[in-house]
Amino acid sequence: MKEYYKVLGISENASDEEIESAYRTLKERYSRERFYEGEIGNDAAKNLTKLETAYAEILAARKETTDGNGKSHFDYADIEELIKKGSIAEAQNRLDDVNDRDAEWHYLQSVIFYKKNWINESKKQLEIALSMEPHNEKYSDSYTKLKQKMNYSESQFRSGNANGAETTERQMGDNAANDCLSFCATWCCMNMMCNMCCR
Repeated sequence: MKEYYKVLGISENASDEEIESAYRTLKERYSRERFYEGEIGNDAAKNLTKLETAYAEILAARKETTDGNGKSHFDYADIEELIKKGSIAEAQNRLDDVNDRDAEWHYLQSVIFYKKNWINESKKQLEIALSMEPHNEKYSDSYTKLKQKMNYSESQFRSGNANGAETTERQMGDNAANDCLSFCATWCCMNMMCNMCCR
């Protein structure tokens, strides 16, 4: 558990408020830096995943010491309803206000990222939810479907590239240009022959 606190740069005796503050500060930083080019961007993306995992594990561990049944008392129904209605920004704001980020929180964050078409981020959040509740069928089913979609999209992209090259050849006039040249040469020969006959 100590390594998780180290990721957030705080001590194990830190208060909930200090944990939340450190998490938000680092998340904002890594979220910004992950779009940088080169190693900075790659490191930020990796650190963001580590941060999410560390934060989730710390909260889960603290929750076990204060809540015997380990169940979340937060009702996510309103957030789920906002997502269904397409109010993604409002759903994200409501989700950001939740301090106790359990597996369901990460699942809903995954859904929001998916709605935004941030597929890789969606996958990462689902992986965190599954790491917290590995036997949850809803999470595992969603993860399987997401992986299938990603594999399908990748295969479509690859086949699209092959077709794209073929289409490019057509657009560049590969066969059409040859047909045109052949027609022009034939027409010129016929024209010359007609001129010779007419004389």
